[in-house]
Amino acid sequence: MNDLSKACLDEARTSMQGAINFLNKELGKIRASKANPAMLDGVKVDYYGTPTEISQVANINTPDPRNIIIQPWEKTLVGAINKAILDANLGFTPRHEGDILRIVVPPMTEERRKELTKIAKSEVENGKVNVRNARRNVLDKVKKLKDKSVPEDEVKQVEKELQDITDKFVAECDKIFAAKEKEIMTV
Repeated sequence: MNDLSKACLDEARTSMQGAINFLNKELGKIRASKANPAMLDGVKVDYYGTPTEISQVANINTPDPRNIIIQPWEKTLVGAINKAILDANLGFTPRHEGDILRIVVPPMTEERRKELTKIAKSEVENGKVNVRNARRNVLDKVKKLKDKSVPEDEVKQVEKELQDITDKFVAECDKIFAAKEKEIMTV
C-alpha cells in the first residue's frame, strides 16, 4: 500500500476518533445517578459582562455521590452562579451556604431515566453520523487516488479497510451507549 493510501486511512482514524471523543464529552453532560462536575459544563455565568463557564470562575467538587460543591474564586459571584444554574434548568436548585453553593442532586424518577436514555441515544446517533461523514469524506479522497496512478485493486483494498475502520468505530459508539444506558438506569 502506498503512502497516499495510508494517509487516507490515518485521516479516517483521526476523524473518527475525534467523533468518539466528542460523543464522550456530550454524554458526560447527561446526568446519571451520581453527582458529576460535568453536569455544569456549558452553564455560563455573567462574569463582568462576559459569559464564562462556571469551571473558569469557581472550584467544583463532588465530595459524595449526591452533592456538588461550587466555591467561587470571588465571593461576589455566588449570586451570579446561582442564577446561571437556575436559568440552565438542570433539574436541581443550588443552596447558598456562606461563600459556597451546594447542589444536592435528587434521585431520578424512572420516567426521567428513560428520557435521559433517549437523549443519550440521540447523541450516539449523532456520533455515528459523524463517523459516517468522516468515512464519506475520506472515501471521496480515495476515489481520487485512481487519478493519481494508484492501481484499482489497491483502491478497492483501501475502501474495504475504510469500511472495516468505520464498522469498528460504529461498534464503539454502540458500546459507549450501552455503558451510558446502564449508568443512567442504575438506581
